[in-house]
Amino acid sequence: MRHEAEAAGVMAPAIEEAVKSGFVRMENLSKTYPNGTVALHDVNLTIHEGEFLCFVGPSGCGKSTIFKIITGLSSPSGGTLDVFGTTPKEARKQSDISFVFQDHTLLPWSTVESNVRLPLELRGVDKKTQKIEAERVLEMVGLKDYMKVLPRQLSGGMKMRVSIARALVSRPKLLLMDEPFGALDEITRQTLQNELLNIWQQDKKMTVLFVTHNVFESVFLSTRVVVMTARPGKIAATLDIPVPFPRDDEFRTAPRFNELVRKVSAALHH
Repeated sequence: MRHEAEAAGVMAPAIEEAVKSGFVRMENLSKTYPNGTVALHDVNLTIHEGEFLCFVGPSGCGKSTIFKIITGLSSPSGGTLDVFGTTPKEARKQSDISFVFQDHTLLPWSTVESNVRLPLELRGVDKKTQKIEAERVLEMVGLKDYMKVLPRQLSGGMKMRVSIARALVSRPKLLLMDEPFGALDEITRQTLQNELLNIWQQDKKMTVLFVTHNVFESVFLSTRVVVMTARPGKIAATLDIPVPFPRDDEFRTAPRFNELVRKVSAALHH
């Protein structure tokens, strides 16, 4: 019914509301791979516009599989998943979704500026706008002075900043981050967590979905934590983190922080 309405150029009121609120909705979502592996089973979750949602769970529980389905890189075996009231593939065509991997995936032969401009170049955006937008996001991540530098001249944390800038350059509605800080040392990791929250707060309509194995990281960053079970992946709990933003380093040692970490850890182990 939804697709018939879209083909006619008319959207039903419920779909219009979905587009306005910019949410992601999963209903009875399942995924079984050709080799018989059941990655996901009966996942139900609604994500609202402007949320910062962290997914935690054991390795192989389907967190990355959910991300692949959201981006249209994989199809569910059962159930449905809507992104902004339409299909994941259609949402990706509109350049409303950006992805940050654990590996920075930068082109080693291109400068920082060229790497960041790449999504806009692929979309055919004019070069003047590419440059303006690249400068904007590189300033956001504190690397505007490194525009002409090659990736090999950067530290691991700086490379990740470039990767984040590249994801932000197209002004996405939805930013997916799959363990982006997993390979970094703790000091760099905490610094980037602070910077990421600052960036997210500058754009209240951008929704962030963040996969991590670190319970402390999930509590510090998110508005809600989604705890998943071992394979086949199901949602064991969805926990609110009712702590106002901005959050600073003092929050990391506060009794409330430790209380929430224990709560997420208990859900993870049970």
